[in-house]
Amino acid sequence: MSEQDIKVPDLGGADEVEVIEVLVSKGDTVEEEDPILTVESDKASVELPAPFAGKITKLSVKVGDKLSEGDVVGTIDTDAAGGGDDEDEGDSGEDADQSKDEAAEKAQPDSDEDDHKGRAKDSGKGGQKQGKKGGSRKETVKVPALDGFENVPVIEINVSEGDTVGEEEPLVTVESDKATMEIPSPYAGKIDKILVKEGDKLSEGDDLLEMTVEEGSDSGDEDEAGTDRAEEKAGDKDEKSDKEDKGGKDKERGDTSEDSQGDSTYQMPSPGAKVHAGPAVRKLARELGADLTKVKPSGPKDRILKDDVEAYIRQNLKKAQDGGSVEGAGIPGIKLPDFSQFGEVERESMSRMMTATATNMQKSWLNVPHVTQFDDADITEMEAFRKGQKQAGEKKGVKLTPLPFILKACAAALLELPQFNVSLDMERKEVVRKKYVHIGIAVDTPHGLMVPVIRDVDQKGLWQLAEEAQELADKARDKKLKPAEMQGACFSITSLGGIGGTAFTPIVNTPEVAILGVSRAAMKPVWDGEAFQPRLMLPLSLSYDHRAVNGADAARFTNLLGQLLGDIRRLLL
Repeated sequence: MSEQDIKVPDLGGADEVEVIEVLVSKGDTVEEEDPILTVESDKASVELPAPFAGKITKLSVKVGDKLSEGDVVGTIDTDAAGGGDDEDEGDSGEDADQSKDEAAEKAQPDSDEDDHKGRAKDSGKGGQKQGKKGGSRKETVKVPALDGFENVPVIEINVSEGDTVGEEEPLVTVESDKATMEIPSPYAGKIDKILVKEGDKLSEGDDLLEMTVEEGSDSGDEDEAGTDRAEEKAGDKDEKSDKEDKGGKDKERGDTSEDSQGDSTYQMPSPGAKVHAGPAVRKLARELGADLTKVKPSGPKDRILKDDVEAYIRQNLKKAQDGGSVEGAGIPGIKLPDFSQFGEVERESMSRMMTATATNMQKSWLNVPHVTQFDDADITEMEAFRKGQKQAGEKKGVKLTPLPFILKACAAALLELPQFNVSLDMERKEVVRKKYVHIGIAVDTPHGLMVPVIRDVDQKGLWQLAEEAQELADKARDKKLKPAEMQGACFSITSLGGIGGTAFTPIVNTPEVAILGVSRAAMKPVWDGEAFQPRLMLPLSLSYDHRAVNGADAARFTNLLGQLLGDIRRLLL
C-alpha cells in the first residue's frame, strides 16, 4: 500500500478559500485530475483535482473548512489505481481492523459494490437490518454524520415512497447555517416509507426512511438498481469529460448550450416539483438569481449541473439583449382574467406597428434608468414673431409652427452639451459620440406612433425645417415613410401641445439618451421683479438615460432651451 498526501495546490493568489462541497468519500476510487473538493474564494468557485489516481483512504476536511496552499486534505492509496478484487479484499481487511461494521462486510461476497456499501454503511451508521438474508432485506436508513451540525432542518425531500434509488443517490437535502448538504442513500433499493418531512430537524443517528434492499445487488447483478448505478457512474464520467474538453457533445449528459435550454422538447416541471442539484449548484443559482425549476438538467438522473445554470443565465442574457422576455427576471407576467364573464368583448390582432412600438417601449423602459426634468420656457416673443410670418408662410406654401423653433433650439443645445448626443455601448463599455445632429419627431397617426428623422438640423433654417417636418408628417400619416427615413436619430421630440396637458414623462427612444416632451403653452403670471406680467409659458419635459446624463446637465439643457426659445436671436449667434 502506497499512500500519498493530497495537498491544496496553488490557489491563484488567494490566501484562504472555503470548502463548499466535498465531492468524494473515503474509499472512493478516483482518476488523476478528478475533482475531489469545491472551494470558493471571494472571486470564484474552483474544483481541486486529485493529484494521483487511486483510492481515497482518508479525508480530513468538511464543508465550511478554510484551506490555504499546501494544506493536507486527505490521503490516497496510489497502488489501488485500476486494482481488482485482490486490492478490494485487502482494503476491506484493513478497514475491518478499524470498525466492526466493516469487519462484518468482509464476510460478504467481495466486489466493488460491497466495498461502496460498507463505506456507506459506516458513514450512515450502517442502518438497522430487519430481515434475513435472501432475495431482499429491510433497512432503516439513518442520518449520517453531519460535519458536527445538529438539529439541521430538512429543506427538500428528493424521493417518494415507491421510488427505486441507486446507491449514493440523494434522499433528502438539509441546510445548516453554513451549508446545504444532501444525504445520500447507502444502498440501492426501493423506498418503502419516508419517516421525515420538510421542516423536520435532524441529527446524526435519526431515522430517515425505510427501504427494501435487493440482496442480488450486493453481488453486482444487473438488477434495476444496479443498472441505475451504472448509468449514474457513466454519467459522472461523461460530466468529467465534458469539463475537460468544454465540448458538451456527450450524449449521456446532453447538450448544455443556450439552444438546449430553450429546446421545445423539454418539459418544465410542474410548480412545486422538486429538482435535483448539489449544494454548490444551488449556491451558484442563488448568487446568479436563477430559478432552478426553469433550468434544463443534463446530469445523470435529471441532475442539474453548474454548466446547466450558466447556460440558462447566458440564454436569458441573450434574450434580454435581443429584446425578448427573460425567464426568472423578477418581473412576473400578467395573467388576464376571462373578460367575457363581465360582459361582451371582442378581440382583434395587434398591428405590426403596434407590436413593434410596444416591444421597443418595454425594452427601453426596462433597460434604461429614466429620469425626467421639468421646466417652462417663456415663448411670448417667439410666438409673436412666428405669427408675424403667417403671410410669408402662405406665399411659400409652408405653415410655420412652433416645431421648427424647438428643433433649432434642441440642435444648438446638443452642440453645446454634447453628452446628450451620444449612445452607450454597454457590451464594449464605450460611449459613442456623434458628430452629426439628426432629430426624430414623433407623429401621431391613425396607424400608431411613428418617428421620422430630420437630418442635419443644425445646418438648416426655420423654413426648410418647417417644410421637411410637414412633408415627413404627411408621409407618416399616409404610411409612405421609408425605413431609412426613421433611422439615425440622435435625439427625439414628442409634442402633445395640440391636445393638452401640463407635463408628462416621455420614454427615451433607446439607443438615444434623451427625449424632449412638449405640452400645451398657457398664459401664466410671471414676476418680473416689480409686478406680475402675463407670459406665454411652454412646459418642457426632458426624459434622459441617467447612465449617460446626470441631473445637473439635464437642468442645464432645459435652462438653455428656455433661453434660446425666450430670445430666438440667440439662435443666430
